[in-house]
Amino acid sequence: MNGIVVLSLFIPLIGTTLGSAMVFFLKKEINPKVQKILLGFASGVMVAASFFSLLEPAISTYEKGNYKMWLIPAAGFLVGVLFLLLLDFIVPHIHIDKQEEGIKKNKLSRLFKMMLAVTLHNIPEGLAVGVVIAGAINGNLNEHAMLVLSIGIAIQNFPEGAIISMPLKEEGKTKVKAFLFGFISGVVEPVAALVAILLTSIVSTILPFTLAFAAGAMVYVVFEELIPEANEGAHSNLATIGAMVGFVIMMVLDVALG
Repeated sequence: MNGIVVLSLFIPLIGTTLGSAMVFFLKKEINPKVQKILLGFASGVMVAASFFSLLEPAISTYEKGNYKMWLIPAAGFLVGVLFLLLLDFIVPHIHIDKQEEGIKKNKLSRLFKMMLAVTLHNIPEGLAVGVVIAGAINGNLNEHAMLVLSIGIAIQNFPEGAIISMPLKEEGKTKVKAFLFGFISGVVEPVAALVAILLTSIVSTILPFTLAFAAGAMVYVVFEELIPEANEGAHSNLATIGAMVGFVIMMVLDVALG
């Protein structure tokens, strides 16, 4: 791997790590209004990344008018949604709003379930980065594309890392433990990315499918968890504003660098 590939692989984890480190600098829990803005911002970045960095390259692989081949990205998108739906149904986890999902009969601690919830968010992001890196390695995508996606995901991982760590501190955990749990939840991203790189590199012809698969998984997370959590209660317009800002920033990054 060259330097830019390694950098793209670990930039999202750096974003999560820096966000989790906010537990050392912020004295109190994140203001609910700020949290809504951050959740909305993350949603906007992920939706824009799903289209500009994943779906659009997957569709443009095929010539215009070849509608039958376009069904491959469509199928990949739906399979990505089903994949996250299955994980959401099976894996025990607790959301920010304290709602518990997944298999109920288990002996996992509440803290571990909270971390699993964030880990589920990070899996599709890691897959997305890995697929784009694999495309760049195979020559199907340019190196700027993988760097843009990694930077975009890292930007939204920063507030996400803070949103993870701060509630853990409020739960009574030490700052160090809260930071470590936030950091560990982000480690799944480079791991998932490496898996995606391996699979896509072995069978390069499935790139359009895997690009769309990652997009479907990311969009599922946005509509199933981030947007509902951001819009719960008052001041939902703040989440909408955050989403629009996040979308535009990711779009500009893709156009300017991609």
